[in-house]
Amino acid sequence: MLDKVKNVIVVLSGKGGVGKSTVSTQLSLALRKNGFKVGLLDIDLCGPSVPYLLGLEGRDIYQCSEGWVPVYTDESQTLGVMSIGFLLKKREDPVIWRGPKKTMMIRQFLTDVRWDELDYLIIDTPPGTSDEHITVMECLKEVGCHGAIIVTTPQEVALDDVRKEVTFCKKTGIKIVGIVENMSGFVCPHCTSCTNIFSSNGGAALATYAEVPHLGTLPIDPRVGVLAGSTVSVLDELPDSTTAAVFTNLVENLKSLTVT
Repeated sequence: MLDKVKNVIVVLSGKGGVGKSTVSTQLSLALRKNGFKVGLLDIDLCGPSVPYLLGLEGRDIYQCSEGWVPVYTDESQTLGVMSIGFLLKKREDPVIWRGPKKTMMIRQFLTDVRWDELDYLIIDTPPGTSDEHITVMECLKEVGCHGAIIVTTPQEVALDDVRKEVTFCKKTGIKIVGIVENMSGFVCPHCTSCTNIFSSNGGAALATYAEVPHLGTLPIDPRVGVLAGSTVSVLDELPDSTTAAVFTNLVENLKSLTVT
């Protein structure tokens, strides 16, 4: 139930493996650090990685009279999480479902979870522009989707797929908050210098093409990878890093564009 959710933000990309889940989890942690109450909904049914990234694997979910109760990261209940990963016995168990069953599950996630009052609900989506995305947009018509953050990597093969996501947003009337370029260069953990191992500036070029803001460039930083499996925000662990600066900018952009 989303009637008590002030802002719904979807994280999208036409390409798999670009880091949508990492962006979604760290954005949620950054929003919480800034004093907001946050929900994180993982609707990537075939690749649910949010429970792993936040160190919540093995946690049970329960039902109440109002629906499923999210898994909270701590007793403050300022960050709640829902994912099909909580329904699987093991991480490697596959979800082998046809489209209609996946659509039904996503509708349940969007209508039968008791979120209570939230400042932000971040929705981590699967790659592409197919059934799952259409279902999300249909379910959000009543409460509204306040914006989409599109994640890409700098390679041209990724940019081609992400351009389709831009077109999807425009055709379905979703406001694009901006574009984040991930995996742009490698940060040495010893000297912190950055080397571009792929092409660069693809995200900025895509933002210009789409006429939307370029929200920042995230490098491959092994220090950030170490945070996987915990609820530690990059803002706390690496406050002076490029990654922390990008997520700070993301939070400021959301604060200026959404309902408070």
